[in-house]
Amino acid sequence: MKLTLRVWRQKNADADGAMSTYEVDGISPDMSFLEMLDTLNEELTLKGEDPVAFDHDCREGICGACSLVINGDAHGPERTTSCQLHMRSFKDGDTIDIEPWRASAFPVVKDLVVDRSAFDRIIQAGGYVSVPTGSAPEAHATPVPKPDADFAFEHAECIGCGACVAACPNGAAMLFTSAKINHLNVLPQGAPERETRVLDMVAQMDQEGFGGCTLAGECATACPKGIPLTSITGMNKEWLRATRKGTGR
Repeated sequence: MKLTLRVWRQKNADADGAMSTYEVDGISPDMSFLEMLDTLNEELTLKGEDPVAFDHDCREGICGACSLVINGDAHGPERTTSCQLHMRSFKDGDTIDIEPWRASAFPVVKDLVVDRSAFDRIIQAGGYVSVPTGSAPEAHATPVPKPDADFAFEHAECIGCGACVAACPNGAAMLFTSAKINHLNVLPQGAPERETRVLDMVAQMDQEGFGGCTLAGECATACPKGIPLTSITGMNKEWLRATRKGTGR
């Protein structure tokens, strides 16, 4: 396939950015989207030009590192991560726009790379459980009802890629934050911090400058792991429960 790529180029966080146009040829439909970008970067390097910077790591849809807005959609036209998107989703002769996540809480570092450390700080505020030191507990020492285990696993699938924020018209991080809270709050291991977790993580989310949620639903549509919109409802219930218990601070 022969494609026209319009790629966001930005030298650093302080520089102005702009879309640059490139032509790539010989692209196989079986290539992943990131392999196509590798091909572009090989051509740019051979020409002595600066390759396009983009985030990636496992390239297996697990780590959440890849973060591209492709033709206006977070991760592109399929419900998957950018690394698992294949070029057969496009046609010969297509023009493809490639941009970084767009959110004030995700400042651009260079080209398509953004700083998502705001997510790390939300996790640091309460995304953990208190456990005693020593040997691992016996596997069946703490029974967990099957519905609770399924609920926890569903929310634990969140890989923190940030597609929810990029897709949201308000740049909200409610789906990410709710997934991390609900994952732990339903389990007995997460009970000691149940109230403080939701209060602290929501407070940190607000402090990071994410937008407010108006339940547009774009976050759940874009999520490559299928975190449901009802996750936000669950977090709101946890927040109300915690504030009514008088643990707010």
